[in-house]
Amino acid sequence: MSATDPHEKLVRMANQIAAFFRSYPQDEAVAGIHKHIVAFWTPRMRDQLVAYCADADHGLDPLALTALHIAPKARSPIRDAVTDPHEQGMGASDAG
Repeated sequence: MSATDPHEKLVRMANQIAAFFRSYPQDEAVAGIHKHIVAFWTPRMRDQLVAYCADADHGLDPLALTALHIAPKARSPIRDAVTDPHEQGMGASDAG
């Protein structure tokens, strides 16, 4: 991967996500990576990375590569966002 490669940033970002999830069991890590990429990346970004990774010399972390190609069976270790603070137990304030 050269410094002028337009896919370098996508690979770097996916590898950073994989590095974050590396300490989880593999099935949860793959699920977490998949969930993050689907939630925060555009379909175009995902498609570009998948197409780029068809090449054998892509540099993508194996966990991220797996997350791109499968629908995970495990749940992500990261909880879904909750928009209602009462659901997280933050409804009452003890501020005086």
